[in-house]
Amino acid sequence: MFKVKVLTEGKVKEKWLQLALEEYEKRLMGKMEIQWVIDKDFEEIALKEKNLIALDPNGSSYSSEILSETLFAKWGARLSFVIGGATGLSSQVLKSAKVVWSLSPLTFTHQMVRLILLEQLYRAIEINQGSSYHK
Repeated sequence: MFKVKVLTEGKVKEKWLQLALEEYEKRLMGKMEIQWVIDKDFEEIALKEKNLIALDPNGSSYSSEILSETLFAKWGARLSFVIGGATGLSSQVLKSAKVVWSLSPLTFTHQMVRLILLEQLYRAIEINQGSSYHK
């Protein structure tokens, strides 16, 4: 089973967004364990992580199919994702990351990125299992 740690700052303020996050966590149950690390010092914590994936608009882009393949074949089963705040991630965190991944060239709130990340991880698992979710 995959073990994923998500490091970021701030709480989810919108109820609808919290419900959506809970829905994807439920879908991922038994396939992926999600650990949330919500801390104002999330970047310092990130620097100590192995297999760190930094989410940044200037990172590499992947199609859903390539992401699924990469997730299973290259990144490993224990990953830490770091989501920047309003000013993004420090250059130190970006340099220490195994991979810098762009979800989109658009800018999203760190709260929205949490949902997009979970949905993409769920999609990658479903592609790997050959389900119809991705179609």
